[in-house]
Amino acid sequence: MDLTNLIQGQISDSLIEQLSGQLGGVDKSQTATATSGILSTLIAAMARNASTPDGAAALNTALEKDHDGSVLDNIMDVIGGKATGANSSALNGSGILNHVLGSRQGGAVEMISKMSGLDANKTGALMATLAPIVMGMLGKAKRENNLDASGISDVLGGLAKKEQNTNPAMSLITGFLDADGDGSILDDVAGMLGKGLLGGLFGRKK
Repeated sequence: MDLTNLIQGQISDSLIEQLSGQLGGVDKSQTATATSGILSTLIAAMARNASTPDGAAALNTALEKDHDGSVLDNIMDVIGGKATGANSSALNGSGILNHVLGSRQGGAVEMISKMSGLDANKTGALMATLAPIVMGMLGKAKRENNLDASGISDVLGGLAKKEQNTNPAMSLITGFLDADGDGSILDDVAGMLGKGLLGGLFGRKK
């Protein structure tokens, strides 16, 4: 089971266009780069959190309780804030980010904003919009493949390792997540601007 394929199946050009519109008509290339960075950061953070038995168990419980993947059935409604039928926890992007990133959320927003050129406030809004979708993807993978806590940890760890080996941006993202919180890793982001290190992380279908 390859979670990357599931992600690629959701991040279409039409999705990027709607996200750009939702953010006030911002540049679509900036939205695409920021989306890739957000997906990478959330996957890496969840892999990091699930690398311990307690963290994996907590994530597994959250998926079983609130994230069965049904949010993906009407993904455009989720983006537009019109989703119905899903429980409030499944759609609570801010709550998800607090659990996944904790005190590193602000730094993650700043890092992705610098990488993409997208305004930090819009980057934060985009991250909150995408968080339920990422959890929905993981919940769908869990349900369809009957994954337990250990299986979820393995899937996330494998995906993070794969991207670490193939995309230079992942080194910066994982470095940020593993840093002591002093923010110094953000100084390296400026040097990445214009190098396209995030654009191809997750390919998008037309």
